[in-house]
Amino acid sequence: MENQHTAKYSVGIDLGTTHCVLSYTEKHIDATELPEVHVLPIAQLTAPGTVESKDQLGSFLYQPHEHEMNSASRVLPWSSEPTALVGAIARNLGSKTPIRLVASAKSWLCHGGVNRRDAFLPAGSPEDVSKVSPLRATELYLEHLKQAWDHTHPDAALSDQEVTITVPASFDPAARDLTAEAARNTGFEHLTLLEEPQAALYSWINNSGDAWRDEVNVGDIVLVVDVGGGTTDLSLVEVTEDDGNLSLNRIAVGEHILLGGDNMDLALAYRLKMKLAQQGKELAPWQIQAMTHACRDAKESLLNDADLHSVPIVVPSRGSKLLGATLKTELTQQEVQQTLVDGFFPSIPVSEHPVQKPRGALTQMGLPYAQDAGITRHIAAFLTKQASAQGDHSSEPAAQSFDPFANMAGIHGMENQPVAQDFIKPTAILFNGGVLKSELLA
Repeated sequence: MENQHTAKYSVGIDLGTTHCVLSYTEKHIDATELPEVHVLPIAQLTAPGTVESKDQLGSFLYQPHEHEMNSASRVLPWSSEPTALVGAIARNLGSKTPIRLVASAKSWLCHGGVNRRDAFLPAGSPEDVSKVSPLRATELYLEHLKQAWDHTHPDAALSDQEVTITVPASFDPAARDLTAEAARNTGFEHLTLLEEPQAALYSWINNSGDAWRDEVNVGDIVLVVDVGGGTTDLSLVEVTEDDGNLSLNRIAVGEHILLGGDNMDLALAYRLKMKLAQQGKELAPWQIQAMTHACRDAKESLLNDADLHSVPIVVPSRGSKLLGATLKTELTQQEVQQTLVDGFFPSIPVSEHPVQKPRGALTQMGLPYAQDAGITRHIAAFLTKQASAQGDHSSEPAAQSFDPFANMAGIHGMENQPVAQDFIKPTAILFNGGVLKSELLA
């Protein structure tokens, strides 16, 4: 207990599928003051021999060939021989040689169909590529964050601070335990796991100040839609009263849906693959992987800049005439909007739920991605299921005549659709996740 009293900072780590972020605030401040939250600039290699500090650490691990990089080009501020290449350099090198890139380790960490302690990542890579387990990859990301923190806070080691790590609400107990184990193995002694939708609510409350109490009332139901790099997390939160104060209580969590930014990148890559095929150009599986990573960068650029018409995509090739054999195409603003809006956020009637279909291209990387990419259909199914569960435990027959869209005019795509009678109507919706920040999707 003594160490808990000596903790100087409360630290939060967003251990994401595609990015990790570390924020912190001082613990011992005047209770009347709002805590000032800082984001740690994370020193990392961006290219061989080049170190930069960024607010995010890419959740990527690159396994270089033994002669690919000399020790001098791998030096970090705290180590002349780092144990792993993670972050920006891993993402950059892996986009050219994807068979050596570990990505989506968080998705593998919650995959019950594999032994998550076995070293098999990068999945499907040749024997000469070093392998790590999903657990070990998670540890390496946390180790880098710990070393970056300790380097800038020599008088307040991260192992002595109170650390909170976010996890999807739909993580099963095994995935939660493995996340906690990775943190313990990294040296975190005072650890709390916090569900990501709950963290999103806390962030909204913090940004709103006391005004959040004016935006919700007792009895309100808030739907939290958290679309991350690897998962879509759905939660229902009820606004209740506790000793005269408003409080928020989670009342329902959706199933674990492996559907997020990774799927969008794959969908964009296969769209470009089809475009190249129409030009008589066929791609090998490893080239599709490389193009998927290129589509991730292009997608982010296009979503963040509505005036950007297109982004060039270079597909690497092998052989002595490397440059001459390189394939080039482009991803356009229109293609991104069509793929994401029509494929992932379609306007649907509330009775339309996910369709089960044979596994296809979007599952060929080894992860059991959701078979239906329509996030809005998953939301409809979740709210319908919760209404059914509520009805099963209610003695009031009024649930059968409940009109979820009463007094809710102007819902795009719903004007002439039949209305389901067993569909929970949230009072408010909180959207969270990088892709949802785009004005093009808002």
